[in-house]
Amino acid sequence: MVSTTPPVQASLYVIGIGGTGSKCLEAIIHLAATGVFPVKTLKILFVDADESNGNLERSRQTLSTYTACQQVINSTSQATNWLKTEVKSYDLWSPFGTQADEKRLNSFFGHISMRQQHPELADLFDVLYTPEEQKTDLQVGFRGRPAIGAAIMSQIDLDRFNEKPWASVIGEIQQEATAGRQVRILLCGSIFGGTGASGLPTIGKLLSEKVTREGQRNRIKIGAVFMLPYFQFAAQGSEVQEGEVFARSENFLINTEAALRYYTKQAEGTFDQVYLLGNENRSTFNFSLGKNTQKNDPHFLELYAALAAKDFLTTPDAGDDRNVVLVSRRSLGVLKWTDLPGRGEVRQKLLQTTRFAYVWLDNLVPEFNAIRQSGTSQYNKIPWFPKFYKTKGNLFGSKDFLPDFSNAEEQNAISSITNWCSEFMQWLYQIHKVDGDRVDLFMPGALNSRSSKGTYLNSLMDSDPRAKEIRERDTIQTLLDGLEQTGQNLNKDHRGTIGLAKTLFDLCKV
Repeated sequence: MVSTTPPVQASLYVIGIGGTGSKCLEAIIHLAATGVFPVKTLKILFVDADESNGNLERSRQTLSTYTACQQVINSTSQATNWLKTEVKSYDLWSPFGTQADEKRLNSFFGHISMRQQHPELADLFDVLYTPEEQKTDLQVGFRGRPAIGAAIMSQIDLDRFNEKPWASVIGEIQQEATAGRQVRILLCGSIFGGTGASGLPTIGKLLSEKVTREGQRNRIKIGAVFMLPYFQFAAQGSEVQEGEVFARSENFLINTEAALRYYTKQAEGTFDQVYLLGNENRSTFNFSLGKNTQKNDPHFLELYAALAAKDFLTTPDAGDDRNVVLVSRRSLGVLKWTDLPGRGEVRQKLLQTTRFAYVWLDNLVPEFNAIRQSGTSQYNKIPWFPKFYKTKGNLFGSKDFLPDFSNAEEQNAISSITNWCSEFMQWLYQIHKVDGDRVDLFMPGALNSRSSKGTYLNSLMDSDPRAKEIRERDTIQTLLDGLEQTGQNLNKDHRGTIGLAKTLFDLCKV
């Protein structure tokens, strides 16, 4: 997955299908904050029949927090890699459309009228689907049954692409292709569940047919991240009743085998690039039928999905040579920096972003809280504070030169940045806490707790190849001293909370 050739200039659209697809988009949004995607705007679309899915809700919250902070940070001209990429969302599309009363298989296909008008088709329908499958409520999605999802997805045709939000997605794709830009469309989802397994081939094929019909297929590359089984469920909860249709983790491998056979024989020409991602050690998630209780913790395999998106964007066009990309690690049960694709750049940018979030939460947020409580008596004790905010004894210009810390705009910026830092660190912590594997990228304890001022920042990493004397100088206090020194030389456009955050981020580079 590591390319030695220069990155190409292309636009990237990512479609997350089902709950696992939403989790992949969550990881992509977090990775976008580090600056690894060389695009101005990353465009995403959620696809799910379960519109209240907990994984979907968390991903949308991640997007909301990212967008709020990104808009604040990019309101000034001071350049930085942090949050430089805008993430544009077309929000959510459901294969059921607006027909909420048809979220049962039998009503969706009009089984009663089918029995009256085409009894032979009704007989076939009854052979393919059990009575329980026909009448089960699909408000919570396809319940891990690809056959149910395939029946619904099979009714999608090219005309559905004239509906919202597809009309906007397709329109922008065609506009960019017509303008001569290379366009990359990446679909993400599981191939062992319901929505992803049924949606990936159908949507991929329809997109390929749509752009082929418009004569633009040669300028548009379509890829897929197939998530193989990487989790299982704990014992089913008490909400499962006798005869209930639900996802069974013991069927995941059977579903996967069937899906891979389909892609081998039937999906020829649909995808230009395929990424297969799975894990032999399957993590255990709490069982849920769906809706907001289906909120599984992030997993490091979703970080790999985000890195696959980066690879798909930056790898030059291979022409007619279609590839299946696989990635492996050196030791089963252990994940190290050397196992990550593009590990040099990824490590540097992920580390810089994590150091920034850590220092912001560890030191600056407590200082902000103390200033709100104590006022002047406190900020006079903070050497970097007068370099970015107005104080009575400020040595830099008039009161119009520096913003007042108590201004609503400054407080909103602090809140937006703090919210983003908290969510990013929590996501990073959770991908280190998956059961069955040891993730040796960062130290989980440091990600999940605030330590005292002056902590050695190399304690964030599981290993640090730098010389001992460099590690010993790498403290939070060293960064704060750098804030004071750098802040003294910044112009007025780089002051206040935004200037403070951008300056700190640049100082956190290793």
